[in-house]
Amino acid sequence: MHPAALLKAHGLHAGKKRGQNYLVQPATAGAIAASAGAQATDTVVEIGAGLGALTLPLAEAAAKMVAVEVDRGIFAALQEVLAGAGVANVEALLADALTLDWPALAAAAGGPLVVAGNLPYAISSPLLFNLLDNLPCWKRATLMVQKELANRLLSSPGSKDWGRMSVLIQTWCSVSRGMEVGPNQFFPRPAVASQVVHLEPLAQPAVALEGLQAREDYAKVIKAAFSQRRKMLANSLAGGLRRERDAIIPALEMAGVEPTRRAETLSIAEFAAVTKALEPL
Repeated sequence: MHPAALLKAHGLHAGKKRGQNYLVQPATAGAIAASAGAQATDTVVEIGAGLGALTLPLAEAAAKMVAVEVDRGIFAALQEVLAGAGVANVEALLADALTLDWPALAAAAGGPLVVAGNLPYAISSPLLFNLLDNLPCWKRATLMVQKELANRLLSSPGSKDWGRMSVLIQTWCSVSRGMEVGPNQFFPRPAVASQVVHLEPLAQPAVALEGLQAREDYAKVIKAAFSQRRKMLANSLAGGLRRERDAIIPALEMAGVEPTRRAETLSIAEFAAVTKALEPL
């Protein structure tokens, strides 16, 4: 059933606040689900299951599906869709994806999860940071996001898209580009194109970060560096870390990084060197 008809039947409408745009082409949903690479032994956690467009094809490949939806009205419609399709391996879960207990889900699955979903813009960045905080719990994520965010995740040092998210994601994960999905593939039609991205946790981070404190310091340095991205690195780090600029400059020079550079020009390896030179934070 077309999303418009299903929403009308339940007295619902797509909410702009939650970025509710539903896939209307089964072939597109099937292609995205197939690209998730779920195997017959996998448990898939779908973020923002909505009206089940991705849920049903994902369930065909997986041992079990956990379909997460936060909107109560949409959740009721989802349950009807699942019941009508007669799928027995899907657990519909009314929950906020940002508060999921990932370790518990992975434990129940007996190992790392496959994650999938069409992410509303408002939760895309928080969810990605959440996934980084729970790397041992998942082995692959196939996520549809706004193309602007996909470009940031896939960017390189020196580009306008290179930022905090880019550095952190690429430090811990490999990132690859999937299919582009145009606005005409959704109801209601969004103003921007969407892009599928695939993330896989690296066996080892892109730079050596030994211990929790080193990882936390690294994240602090990156956040501070991009807090005022148009300023020189020495100034943005001084402000973001609340350190004297005169103490920042020697550390940058020790790391082999010119204090006059801007954060968007630094590589992952350079951020790691700057962190080491600034420790303890």
